[in-house]
This record gives sequence, C-alpha cells and structure tokens, in this order.
Amino acid sequence: MIFLAAIDFSLPLTSPVLIFSLILFVILFAPLLLNKLKIPYLIGLIIAGALIGPNGFNLLLRDSSVVLFGTVGLLYIMFLSGLEIDLAEFKKNSGRSLVFGLYTFLIPMCIGTVAGVYVLGLSLMSSVLLASMFASHTLITYPIVSKLGVVRNRAVTVAVGGTMITDTLALLVLAVVAGMATGELTNLFWIQLSVSMVVFGAVVLIGYPMLGRWFFKRFNDHVSQYIFVLAMVYLAAFMAEMAGVEAIIGAFLAGLGLNRLIPHTSSLLNRIQFVGNALFIPIFLIGVGMLIDYRAFFYDWEALKVGGVMVAVAMGAKYLAAWLTQKTFGYTTDERKVIFGLSNSQAAATLAAVLVGYNIILGSDPGGEPIRLLNDSILNGTILMILVTCTVSSFATQRGAQLLALVDAAQTDRSQEPSLCDERILIPVNNVETAEDLIHLSVALKSRHNHEGMFVLNVIKSNEGVGHGEKNARQMLEKAQIIGAATDVAFQQLMRYDQDVINGIKSVVREKTISDLILGLHHQKNISDSFLGGLTDGLLANSNATTFVYKPFQPLATAKRTLVFIPEYAEQEIGFVNWLTKIWNLGRNSGSTLVFFAAPETLAVIRHVHLRHPVEALFYEFTDWDDFLVLAKQIKKDDMLLIVMSRKGHVSYHRAMVRIPDYLNKYFQGHNYILIYPVQAGEWNSEPGVQNISSFEPLKANLQRIEQMARTISHLLSRR
Repeated sequence: MIFLAAIDFSLPLTSPVLIFSLILFVILFAPLLLNKLKIPYLIGLIIAGALIGPNGFNLLLRDSSVVLFGTVGLLYIMFLSGLEIDLAEFKKNSGRSLVFGLYTFLIPMCIGTVAGVYVLGLSLMSSVLLASMFASHTLITYPIVSKLGVVRNRAVTVAVGGTMITDTLALLVLAVVAGMATGELTNLFWIQLSVSMVVFGAVVLIGYPMLGRWFFKRFNDHVSQYIFVLAMVYLAAFMAEMAGVEAIIGAFLAGLGLNRLIPHTSSLLNRIQFVGNALFIPIFLIGVGMLIDYRAFFYDWEALKVGGVMVAVAMGAKYLAAWLTQKTFGYTTDERKVIFGLSNSQAAATLAAVLVGYNIILGSDPGGEPIRLLNDSILNGTILMILVTCTVSSFATQRGAQLLALVDAAQTDRSQEPSLCDERILIPVNNVETAEDLIHLSVALKSRHNHEGMFVLNVIKSNEGVGHGEKNARQMLEKAQIIGAATDVAFQQLMRYDQDVINGIKSVVREKTISDLILGLHHQKNISDSFLGGLTDGLLANSNATTFVYKPFQPLATAKRTLVFIPEYAEQEIGFVNWLTKIWNLGRNSGSTLVFFAAPETLAVIRHVHLRHPVEALFYEFTDWDDFLVLAKQIKKDDMLLIVMSRKGHVSYHRAMVRIPDYLNKYFQGHNYILIYPVQAGEWNSEPGVQNISSFEPLKANLQRIEQMARTISHLLSRR
C-alpha cells in the first residue's frame, strides 16, 4: 500500500509508465473491439483518442510526447506511400496522377472559395486559405490498402501521385496567403522558394540513392540499416521545412529516393512496416482524436454551421474529383471508391493551414478582441471536418480495397495455366556465408501467392559423423529459416543423407516436384569447369527444375540494372514462360532496371508482356554470342548480369556459351551474376540458327504464338 500511495493516479496521468501502458492497450484493444462492429481500425483509434484525451475523460494530455510520436507517425505514412509505390506504374500513370492532382486541387479551390465568400461571409483572402484546406488531404487510409495488398493497383498509384501534387499546391497557397497577410510576399520570396525547392528535390531524389547504395553495400547490420533509413526520412522532412514546404513532402520524396534500395520483399521493408504500423502510425491517429472537442458544437452553433458547410464542400469536391477521374480514364467503380477514400481524409496539411490562419492576426475589433484570418468557428469546424472525412474515408477505402482484392483473387482462380503456377523453390544451403544471399534472391524471384512452396535443404554426406553432421545441418537450416522469417516467408527445412551432394539434391527435386532450384557460389570463388560439369551432368541432364546459379558480389538491392542476355530461339523452349516470370518478379521486387539483350522474335514476346505488366525495362537486339564481350563496354558499376544458358543439342544453344564461365571469371568478378538453365525437352540440332521440331512442338512462330505466350505470362504475373 505504501508503494501505491507513492504513485500519482490523478488525472490527467503524469506517470510515463502509465501513459505509455495506456496508449499500448488502446492500440491493442480499440481495433479488436471495433472490428467486431465492422468499423475500420483507423476510426477506432481516432475515437479512442477522443475518449481518453483532454476533451473526453481527460486521461491523457496532448503533450509534447504525443505530438512528437504523432508527427513521426504522419511522416511514416507519407514515407511508406513513397517507398511501397511501384515506380514503373508510377511513371506509367504520371500523366493520370497529374490530371487527378489538378482535379482534386482546382475543384475544391473553386467551390471552397465561392462557399467561403457567399455562404460563410468570409473575406476573399480567408476564403482562399479555407479552400486550400479542402484541396489538401492526408493519406490516413493508406495502411488499409497496404494491409489488403492492393498498393500496386493503378487507382492507388494515381491517388498517391495526385496527393503530392495537390498537397504541394495547397501548401504553396498557404505560404502565399500567409506572406500576403504579413506583408512578406516579395520577389525575393519567390526566388528563395523556387531555388530552395529545386535544391531540396535534387538532394533527396539524386543524392539519397547514391548515399543509400554506398551505405547498404558496406554495412549489413539490420539495426544500423533501419536507423539509417529513419535518419534519412526525418532529415528529408527537416530539409523540406527549410525549403519552405511541409515536412510531409520531404518524407514522401525520401520514400521515392530510397524506393529501389529497399525491395518490396526485403526484411528491411518488413521491419519498417512493422514498427510503423504497430506504434508510430497508431499514436498519430490517437493524437488526431485528442483534437476533437464535441462540446464546442453544443455551445457554439456557429461552429456547427461552419463545420457542416466545410464537411459538405470538402467531401462533395473530393467525390467530384474522384468521379471525374473515373470517367476520364475509364476506371471501375471500386477504383473510384479507393481514389475517393484515399483523397477525402483531412488531417495534417489541413491542421497546418488552419493553425497558420488562426495565428495570423489582422487587427482588433472595437472591444479589443483580435481579428484573425481564420476565426474560432473555422478552427472548431475544422476538427469536425477531420472527424467526418476520416470516418467516411476509412469506410470507402476499406470497401473499395476489399472489392479490388476480391477481383484480383478471382483473376487468380481463372488462370488458364494452373500447372505453370505450381511454384516450388528449393535452396540447397551448405555454406553459411552464402545462405543469406540465396534466401534474398529466392524471395525476390518467388510469386506473391507462394506461401508453402519454399524449401531449404542441407545434404549430409554419409561418411560424416551422424551427430556432428546433423548438428551443423540443423544450425544452417535454422539460420536460413530465420533469414526467411525476417521477410515474412516461411521455409520448410529438409535434410538428406547421401554419398553425393548432387544425388541428394536430385532426389529432393523429384520427391518435392521442385519447379525452381537456386544454387550459390561463394563470392570469393570462381565458377569452375568442374562445378559446371557436375551441375550439367548431375542436375541438369534429367531435371525438370529451372536452375539458377547465383554468385553475389554486393547486396541484391544495390544493383541499379539487371542485364539479361537471352539466346536466339529461347522463346521456343518449354521453360521460357517460367524463367521469364521469375525475371519479371525480380525486376518488380528488386527495383533494378531490366535491360534485355535478345533476338527480335524474343523481344517481341517480352515487349508484349511489358505492355500489360510494366516494369523498368529497356530492349536491345542481340544475336551474335561470338561478340559477347563487346557488350562488356556497356556494363557499368552496380550492374548485375543474368545470362540464360542452354544445354547442348537444344534449339537455343550456341557454341559460344562454353566460354561464358571464363568471361565471367576474367571480366566480371566485380558484379553479381546469375546463370539460368531453363527446363528443356526433346532432341535438337546443335547448329545455331537451325530450327527443328521435337517431341514437344514449340508454339507457331507468328503473331498468334506471341499473343498466346504473352497471355500465359500475363496470367502468371497477374496472379503473382
């Protein structure tokens, strides 16, 4: 009892331990309780914040600690939206993002200015500032689309891109109005703003990738990498404020700058998402709820009227912008719901604008009361608008994203080639130093829906001591599983006893019907003739698995480009579809640009797939493998080589392939490289340039073949 008496239980709570415990319990139980009522967890956290805040039961104050963690959470949302965005889709839809950004900025600006002047009776300057609050929005509901796995949908990409445009323009309006009200709007103001924004953008979008690549190549410690990323994000946010724009713009640009260096399948991204979604983002939402004061609307009918007008104008304008975007680009109703849901919620930029306007005093009335650019009724009405728009946005986003996810699942079920989608990847791990690189490569190659088809294998030679060999094998397999778990991928552990390692691998390939086999070379060793000879004779001769031989030199995510060399007639081999989908997954998940070197007929198929499933890709015609070294001049630092090989006697085989290992050992030791041995069947004439017909007849070499093959690959990529 003496110890209890020493603890201060008075309200609001002051004990740091109690405060943090209460926040954690709110984060835990609020979503669980409200999910039973089909209420999005975001709204649950906002409502919980209102109840425990100073305007509710007064359990907690919205003090500096809540503001600090809330600011971190807001910037986290913006950073994740830039980090998780598909850059290929972003570039493809950049024009549409611009159109939507202008829609969602100009429509609220026009309607809001008219409503401010003629409905609320505000001055023109106050009305323009009020309209900028309607034009801006915050991606509060982005975690919903991320959780449901539709962040790469075109509607989400357009909404995220449009957010940056409208928020930048709205915050620019805020700066201009504030400058006009305080008399600071001069030519020097425009020059300083323009120069500072250009310099800031260049530092983040050009300097961050260079600095990040340098850091990740030299430091492999996971904690250091995470702290580095956070430091870069909040440094960018601070630099944005120095440049004259809001910190949220800096956080988003930091996400774009680091996008390619943090793959979507990496353990680092998993850690970033986990910490943000578990702690920082919920505290931000609780802090937003603490701003809500229900009592103001019972005592100030003017605030209720103003709030009603603000809610109607903001939601109506945002819905009109989403509807026009749908009609302009032919989007579905579900995509319109997602666009509206993401763009309707008002929070960060809105609060910034109203607080700036509230703190600008234009003079005083005869009674000595200050005349503010935005008065108390606008301030209270803003809180109501934040509550209503966030609530509606959460329901709209969740409903639209759920329907998009169902459509994606239905398309997966309608895949015309289910047998090709049966993906089972095996990684033999016999070296601790290469295990992590192999695991990361396998996760980058795998399809998104492959949850139970990942295997790690250790083959124990029969002549080793039973206890010693098994102990080492288990340690290696557990290490591989831990590495995979960090990326949210579960690997099944396999052990085999065999006199010959290759025979052990072959038996597992047959037993588990493995579709893809990933082998590794130590980064300090060369690829030898004995290795390839044993590989060819032992594994490739009768294997139905696509085999990847990987030699890492630097972390996979730090490769800027992946140069893919494809032999002539490769598209006529039966394994073409499988390895091309793996390369496509690699391009999507690693962030590197795919540069294809292939014959015109092969490029025609790949280009057809690229139209349906865009990735960062370039295409060059290449047929003469005798001049392979000529292409070495195009290989730059931080490039990765990916060479598609062929067994002798098959249609895509070229006699120059026997020299590839020597070339790699002599000229490309400072690069990552992967040799791909596709599944092949039948007997072929070994002379290059001569087509034959085998027991597995290739698809006809015409436009119908290209269309059919591209359609098959598209089904696989849609599902993956």
